Parts: sequence; C-alpha cells; structure tokens
Amino acid sequence: MAALHCLLMRRDLSAAQTPPQWPEGVSVQHYTPELAEAVHHLMHLGYQDGGGNVPTLDSWRQAFETNAEYDPSLCWVVSDGEGLIGVAQCWTSAYIKDLVVLPRARGQGVGRALLQQIFVMFAERREGFVDLRVLEDNQRARRLYESVGMHIVRHEQVPQGA
Repeated sequence: MAALHCLLMRRDLSAAQTPPQWPEGVSVQHYTPELAEAVHHLMHLGYQDGGGNVPTLDSWRQAFETNAEYDPSLCWVVSDGEGLIGVAQCWTSAYIKDLVVLPRARGQGVGRALLQQIFVMFAERREGFVDLRVLEDNQRARRLYESVGMHIVRHEQVPQGA
C-alpha cells in the first residue's frame, strides 16, 4: 500500500482578524455532549469523500471528550433548518483537529466562516498562529485553507493505522 501524506498548514494571527460572515439561516453554538451523536454522524458523512475516517461513536466520544486539550468552548457546531451542517473541533494548543462541512452545505461559506471564527477566537487568546493537517490529495480543503491565508509548513507521512 502506498504511504499517505499530509500537509501541516498554518495561519499567522499577528494581524487583525476578519470576523466571520455566516450564511443566512444558520446558527452557531459550542459543542455539548448532547450533540455527540449528531456531530459524530456529520463527521462520518463529511469524511466519506475527503479522506480520513471516524472511529465508532463511543470510541470517538471517549477520545475526544477526555483528551487533555479538549475544551468545549473551542469547538463550534453550525446548524440550519434541517440540522447540523458543520463542525470545527479545536485543541487548546491552537490546533484545528477536525473541520467538516456536510456535502449539501459546501460552497455556501460555512467552512470559511468556521475558519474565521477560529482565527478570531485564537487571536483573542493571544495565540501567534493556528495549525491543522490535511491529506495531501484533499484539493478542495487545501484550496479553502489557502484562500483564508493558511500556508504549508511541512509535508508529513501519515503514520500507519491513522
């Protein structure tokens, strides 16, 4: 099997940050454990065509909610009239662990607004930059990240079993 590669991407936060422009009809809230099942389902759907995978609900929830870097105020959930359409899970180290937008909601500015919200949030916490990793061949995500000022810091091999 060919080795998978990812890119570590970074956004400098030293300049003033642009507030998010949320699409009309969406609401934004922080993650709560009551949303775990819906967030897990959204992540599963979102990763189907972007690469990566999500463990079972119980495994995912345990690993996520008990991680030393977990803080629910750093995790954003976006909904519209039909349900959850986006999620961004960030760690206290100014790292975007996961960012997923439901396929039916892509191209409407949800992902861009989530990233802008994250940049504002971490700038307010006086972080110098925000990092994330993206699979090298996930061109759609890479275009989004580059369009909001993220740049490639490093090319990495994805560990086996990840």
